[in-house]
Amino acid sequence: MQIKPKAQFLNRATPPHIMTLILLAGLAALTMNMFLPSLPAMTAHFRTDYRTMQLSVALYLAMSGALQLVIGPLSDRFGRRPVLLGALALFIIATIGCLMAPTVGIFLAFRMMQAVVAAGMVLSRAIVRDMVPMEEAASMIGYVTMGMAVAPMIGPFFGGLLDTVFGWQANFQALLILGVILLWLVHRDLGETATARSASFAAQFRQYPELLASRRFWGYCLSAAFASGAFFAYLGGAPFVGKEVFGMNAVWLGISFGAVSLGYMLGNFISGRYSIRVGVNRMVLWGAIISALGTGLSLLMFEIGLGSAFLFFFFMTFVGLGNGMALPNANAGMLSVRPELAGSASGLGGAIMIGGGAALSAFAGSMLGPGTGPFPLLWIMFACALLGVAAILYVIWRERRLAAMGELP
Repeated sequence: MQIKPKAQFLNRATPPHIMTLILLAGLAALTMNMFLPSLPAMTAHFRTDYRTMQLSVALYLAMSGALQLVIGPLSDRFGRRPVLLGALALFIIATIGCLMAPTVGIFLAFRMMQAVVAAGMVLSRAIVRDMVPMEEAASMIGYVTMGMAVAPMIGPFFGGLLDTVFGWQANFQALLILGVILLWLVHRDLGETATARSASFAAQFRQYPELLASRRFWGYCLSAAFASGAFFAYLGGAPFVGKEVFGMNAVWLGISFGAVSLGYMLGNFISGRYSIRVGVNRMVLWGAIISALGTGLSLLMFEIGLGSAFLFFFFMTFVGLGNGMALPNANAGMLSVRPELAGSASGLGGAIMIGGGAALSAFAGSMLGPGTGPFPLLWIMFACALLGVAAILYVIWRERRLAAMGELP
């Protein structure tokens, strides 16, 4: 893969090295789920109930979605570099606040503030699109979002281990150290890639109707939203299922939780290797189908009485695999509807994706309780996967229809 102009590591006069983009995406993903095995311990520490503590996932996702509406236009107006530096500085402050919070309410407030790290997820994609065209962007985003797979894969394991040995606060101490390191790395390595600037910040928001009026944008956006929706529902419900349904401790829950990320990493590798050859639409379709098969088979096993902790987390690997194939390609499609609005498209699409994920995470958590088993979670995930298949089939149908009419999609 050749990037022009050529990136030079730790040279901020050139585009960033791909490893910097991987780490940016990885920190955003790690912040989302590293502490999940600690939710039961945090519930006891703050003397609250699980549903209140689970809001640390749902509120984080909601704030992340809202911030992405601002992050994209800000980066198109002022550049990727200053927005990322400011976001990482705020993330460090928020993480310190989480560590020092005396009550669950204050903790949740700082937890919401931590969502500013979503800038790393949004702008790593936009930076890729600044540098390369759509098909190559899908491939490169596949490699970049491996950071979003490796980090959550190892994060819950180390999070559970840190919780067991040092207590739940150790998770946020680790995030604080990583935030400081990444702030330094971005300062030294990330050169500006957004060369065309809008006349004003308000002008960037006026571009949103242009994106929202595009059926192609909506097709790719909904494909990504439903694919990630299954994952976010998993984030909200799996800690309860592992702890209350299967009786797993924090360490084993952390290890098992990484199954979905293992599949996601493999899917990202497939995207990076084959997206240019296979094409964006077919990769999204295959990924959506694999995710639907994984949740459908898991649901079937439990319905016929053969379900177990092993099967539950094993089939989540297929959800991760499908998402790893679908999301980089759906994101590349989204960002290529209006290439000059890559930051805004990434932010708007991310807001829709994360906002829907927040709702699904909270919904999954609220539907689970004594005696429910994993069924509410599995049905929610299965429905999301099927809707993801439907969304990309619409994109494919519309492009074929326009091609038959002699029009470009």
